[in-house]
This record gives sequence, structure tokens and C-alpha cells, in this order.
Amino acid sequence: MMDMANSSVASGLADLLRPYAEAVESAMAPALTDDAVPGTLGEAMRYACLNGGKRLRPALVFLSAETVAESNSWRADPLPAALAVELVHCYSLVHDDLPAMDDDTLRRGLATCHVKFGEAMAILTGDALLTRAFDLLASGYADSGLAVKLIAELAGGAGPAGMIAGQAADMGLCEVPGGDAGRRYIHLRKTAALLRAAARAGGICAGADEAQLDALGTFGEKIGLAFQASDDLLDAVGSAGTIGKTPGKDARAGKRTYAGELGIEQTRRLVADLTGQAGEALKGFGGRAEKLRELAELLARRDR
Repeated sequence: MMDMANSSVASGLADLLRPYAEAVESAMAPALTDDAVPGTLGEAMRYACLNGGKRLRPALVFLSAETVAESNSWRADPLPAALAVELVHCYSLVHDDLPAMDDDTLRRGLATCHVKFGEAMAILTGDALLTRAFDLLASGYADSGLAVKLIAELAGGAGPAGMIAGQAADMGLCEVPGGDAGRRYIHLRKTAALLRAAARAGGICAGADEAQLDALGTFGEKIGLAFQASDDLLDAVGSAGTIGKTPGKDARAGKRTYAGELGIEQTRRLVADLTGQAGEALKGFGGRAEKLRELAELLARRDR
């Protein structure tokens, strides 16, 4: 019965994300193909981005835009922003897997980038994906004011006060408080910051006002924390065949995880609480936010 339930959740999540994933993936290969880029570097960039993944972050850009307005009244097409967010996410995975970081050999069920191409090329691949993301935002929008807002949003979520700060804290490279405050510091930045930026980016593309952007940002933050707590559960109880990466590494590395510090059952309750808070943040959107609420619920129940 549990396997059937998990299969249903996985199928439901895949169905919800599929149209957005397909839109991003159809644009991704051309965005990563440039005759001026050395051949092996281009191959590594495509390898890092085109070998699966849920495409959660770009889908969140689109879903947030849809929650604010109909597509025919969007201020601008969310596609370049969605693609840029996904390239930043892929760069972060390439760098996270490096020997100096998490030292992992498996990602999405395949050899990690540094295993396949070497450590130096993996570092350069991550650098290339990050810079290409901002190039897409700068060149993808005729409205320069909109482009600047999107660039600032993504830089804030991914930069030294956002995702990079979370990774530094997660690696024990900077001092953070003990207990819940320290754990929250890490995961608000390591995971939730980019999801918050993705949700707000979609709102910006749709012409959201400040109250709507705040609501979308809160939603992204709450599902980001829930997503990380779920990841911690999967790392503790999942298998490589199911989750597509090496399980148990966080515990062996002494990482500060929800499952490790709170225990399995309390972490499950936390995921449920955060998912409820995410849904509450969307109440001002009424029925237009139904897909976002469904996304939050499916993410909370996933097993991969």
C-alpha cells in the first residue's frame, strides 16, 4: 500500500511539473550550445543540466506567474527567468558534489560532473552555468527595468547572503547559532532562498504588486524549508535506487539535518506544519493558487 501511495505521489508531481519542465528543457539545449564555447566545456554544461531532475524551481517561476495573472496579461514571458533559475540550481549541484564540498559520486542516478569530466572541468562548468544564467536574464527581456529586478532577485537568492551563505554554514565554514536557530539559518539560505527567488521571479514577470510578491516569497520560503526537511528524511531512510544519489552521507559527514537533530517523526510533523504555512501564505490569491497548493502537498509526501 505504501509503495502504491508513493507511486501516486510521484506520478502526481511529475504530471504537475511536466509542462513546465518540457518548456524549460526544450529551451535549455539551445541556451547551452554556443560555437564559441570549447567543446568539452559545452558537453559538461549540457551533461550537468540535461540528465533529468524534477525542474521544480523553473516550474515554480511559471506557477507563480499563473497565480498572479493569466498568461495573456503577463508583463513578460517567465521562460528566460525560469531557465536562469534552473541553470543556477544545476551549477550549485555541480559544485556541491565536488570533493572539497560533499564529495559525492552519484547525482540523478548518474556519475557526478567531476567524476565524468574531472574536478577542474566541473568547477569551470559550475562557473559557466552561473554566468550564463545572468546572461539569459540580461538578454532575455526588452524591458531593462524588469531585467534588473529579475537579476537582483536571483542574485539575492543565490549569492553570498543566500544560497552560498547556507552552503558555507552547512560546511562549518562560518559560525552559526546552535539549536533551531542555527539549523534554520542554514536551510533558509541553502535551500529556501533560491525557491523564494523563483517564486518572486514568476510574480515579477506577471506584474505582481509588493503584497503579492511578499506572499509568493513566503510560500517559496516555506516549501523550501519543507523540501529540505523532506530531503533530510530521504537521506536518512531512502535508498540510492530511489533517490538517485548516495544516501546517508549527511549523517556520516556530521551535517546539521532536521532528521538528525529532531528525529524522524518530529521532522515529518515539521514538514506537515511548513506545508500548511505555505498554503496559508497564498490565501489572498484564492482559487488561482490551487496548483501551488497542490505542489506544496505533493512535495511534502514525495519519496525521491
